[in-house]
Amino acid sequence: MTRHPMTPDGLQKLKKELKRLKSEERPKVIESIAVARDHGDISENAEYDAAKERQAFVEKRIREIENKVANAQVVDPSTLDTDRVVFGVHVTVHDLTSGESVSYQIVGADEADVAASRISVVSPVARALIGKRVGDVVQVQVPKGMKEFEIMEIALP
Repeated sequence: MTRHPMTPDGLQKLKKELKRLKSEERPKVIESIAVARDHGDISENAEYDAAKERQAFVEKRIREIENKVANAQVVDPSTLDTDRVVFGVHVTVHDLTSGESVSYQIVGADEADVAASRISVVSPVARALIGKRVGDVVQVQVPKGMKEFEIMEIALP
């Protein structure tokens, strides 16, 4: 059984998506299949094939979300200690190569959104930062090469 770390917001978003898939998408797909079936021979019916593919996608996603929700390890960031970088905190780092500073929140894989400065706990940057303290310097292999970051601040969201 694989645990899926996530914030309370991340769990709520997954539950919301699950509800939408079950109450909206699944019925739409069932209706699409019924309409396509009514058009006659399903062996040569592209509309039927497309609806069945969509059904398979929706059902797979429902199973994935149900598994993640059942095995969720919800971490409330507001209860965390900020002396070290841990799941859920905001961390501000200074790129020693470019001179730029950037802040990230370390979140679960389903919550990651680089545009919103939320990085997955399994990303190379997050893995390098976990357990470190303010003032520590970490080296991280990123797609553009090796980067060095100094941890400037650790804060609660």
